[in-house]
This record gives sequence, structure tokens and C-alpha cells, in this order.
Amino acid sequence: MTTHHHGHHHEDMLSVEKARQQILREFEPLDAETFPISDSVGLVIAENVRSGISIPTLDNSAMDGYAVRSQDVTAASQDNTVNLEVIETIAAGSLPTKPIEPGKASRIMTGAPIPDLADAVIPFEETTEEDFLGTADIKEIGIKMAASPGTNIRIKGKDIEKNELVIEKGHIITPATVGVLASMGMSHVKTIRKPVISILSTGNELLSPGEELSDGKIYDSNSSSIVASVMLLGAIPKYVGIAKDDMDSVRDKLAEAMDSDLIISSAGVSKGDYDMVKDVMSEHGDLQFWSVRMRPAKPLAFGILNKNSRKAVPLIGLPGNPVSSLVAFEQFCRPAIQKMMGKTNLERPIIKAVLKDSIENYDGRRVYARVVVTKTETGFVAETTGNQDSNILTSMLKANGLAICPEDEHGKNPGDIVSVVMIDD
Repeated sequence: MTTHHHGHHHEDMLSVEKARQQILREFEPLDAETFPISDSVGLVIAENVRSGISIPTLDNSAMDGYAVRSQDVTAASQDNTVNLEVIETIAAGSLPTKPIEPGKASRIMTGAPIPDLADAVIPFEETTEEDFLGTADIKEIGIKMAASPGTNIRIKGKDIEKNELVIEKGHIITPATVGVLASMGMSHVKTIRKPVISILSTGNELLSPGEELSDGKIYDSNSSSIVASVMLLGAIPKYVGIAKDDMDSVRDKLAEAMDSDLIISSAGVSKGDYDMVKDVMSEHGDLQFWSVRMRPAKPLAFGILNKNSRKAVPLIGLPGNPVSSLVAFEQFCRPAIQKMMGKTNLERPIIKAVLKDSIENYDGRRVYARVVVTKTETGFVAETTGNQDSNILTSMLKANGLAICPEDEHGKNPGDIVSVVMIDD
């Protein structure tokens, strides 16, 4: 695509949706791998999970108390104590050894299996035992309440029946899922694997944080914020570093990046860098350079390197300005990574908010203004975070949302209702 000069028409520009659609077309969920459940939260389950066991595995007690036959205690009440002979104590984790004959009871701990012939558990608070410490050697107990069959008993398989389909393929693992998998005795689970995302920056002017600053140089902040964004999504960042502005350096860095599921490059700011990367990438693939009808983040590159080989790797080239790079990551890289991870809801939540100040739109692009959204009694309010130039990275620091001014509007005024893409996890 040729460079844009002022006065160029919008026809060459892609809408955000069109650009996103063309990118997402090239991504599919990755293959499945087996992960330890402790390391699986946020991943997508790749198969239906059935339970090998019933949960609970046996009928068990919901209380510390006494396992009884309900018909033995029909007359029991606060004023009428019914005495039963205590035949054993059943601790959690051990099995009962004796059935409950008429007139008998077993002392039982929460979670312990119910003995044969018992059909109710009387909590110790409803008995003559004052202080239930689990060690008492009690020969007789006074029961002070009646119970119907099933009282305080957790039924076998009540939570999960054996062979029941418990978790469906496509489910995103939460801490509760991890608990359920553990309760079924599963130490590992099959999920769609974490994508490896290579991240590289280009530009002679760039230094890595920690290096000595010298005149004419700037610290590369883009790759750090992209690494962080990738980690937040649960993918694996592979930082390959900064390529200098010569073809060989860019080639070397790209070669290092080829062993991944996606390459995200963050261009140097000047035209020269851009051309260099463009040339090297074009050697390896069919790269398209787009102008997207959005602000910030108009320039975007996308293509597949080594397209027809088995080692084809998609590349998204983000603009060099730090804010543009983060906004473009949100719009294009995030949904692509989510899709590779098997997620189907690729959109951020969008809310409506009342705008406190104004947003300018002077050239018919879709503006994503960085805002802080707060909740008030009457609803959400959005306030822009100061200077909105695309090189002012601190405008992202406070932002938890991107307020949208559509392409066809000249701006938004205080009091207008705006749609806000919420970007704060």
C-alpha cells in the first residue's frame, strides 16, 4: 500500500471491524496438551470431563453428632430425652464397623460414612453431650430432638454421579473448576495449550530498560507493555529483543521469533525503520500494510510468514507510538490470542457512560479516548485522562476504558452518552 498523503480518501482505510475480521480469519484454536490442574486456571478445557467416581463416594454425615435410626427418636424433644447406647465413634476418614441396631447410636464426625441401618444424624448440640471434642468415651447419650429419615446426611453421588458429564469441552477453567477436578481425583487436565507469542521491537534509537541512557536514544517501553499484556491473557511471552536498523539484524530477530504461534512487532517510529522491517518481512511472507480508520493506532501490518510451509507464523506489526501500540494490541492482538486459546467471547465488555469532558474527532476516524470510568448512583461516568496524544503513555496509566467517538461524528461533548470498551481486567 502506498504512503498516505493528506487529502487521501478514506477508501484505502480499513474499518476496525474489517481489519479485525481479516486478522481473526487466520487464527484457530491451538492443539490440546495435558496440564497439571494447579497450572490450568484461565485455560480452556479441550475435552468433555466425566467423573470416574461418585461424590460423595459414600453417604456421610453433615454434622458432628450421633448416627441413629429415626424411628428410635420420634418421641425425643427438648423436654423429653431419649437415651440410646453408644456403640462406637466413627472418625472422618475411617469406616463404621457396626450396624445401628434398635436402641443404639454411633458417635460420628462430619464427613464420616454413615453406618448401616442408620438414617439420620442428630447434631451433638441436640444431645446431652456438653462439649463435643471427638475423644469422649461415652457409653450412653440422651437425644433431644426427633429426626426424619435423611436428616443431616449427605447422600452418595449427590454432588456428582459416577460417569456423569461434569465439565463440557470449551469451559474456561476457574478456581472452582480446579476444585471440582481435584475432588474427582484428577491431577491433570487436557486443555488448549498456551500460545507462545514472540515480541520484538525495531529501531536504532531504542534501548532496553536498565541500559545507560544516551542522547538521541529512548527506552523501549512497547515491548515491556506487550509482554505484560500477553502474560495477563495467560499466554507465554517470548521477548526476542530489539532489532537494529539493518536487514541482517531484523532477519536474525525474526529467525529467533519463528518458533512461536504469533509474532508481535512494534515498529520504530521513523519511516526508515518501517521500510526495513517491511522489506525483510516481505522476503518471508505476504505482508499487508493497512491504515486502519482509528485513532490512535492508524498504521498496522499483518501477514503470514513462511505462509505455505509447516512453520507458517502470523505477524501483527503494531505502530511505534506507545499508546497506539497498546490500543492496537487491545483491538487486534488480544482477540487473536484469545481465539488461539480456544475462547469464543473475544470482545471486551462495552458499557454506556456519561462523558464528563469532550472528545475531538477532526479527521473522520474512530477515536478511542483513554478514560477513567467510575460508578455513581445514577450510572457510569467517564472522564478523559488528560493529554490524548499517542506518545503520552501516562494517558494509559490511569485509564480503565476506551471511550469511542464514531467515525461519522465530529466529537463528543460533556454530558453525551458514550460507549466505553472496558480494558481493566
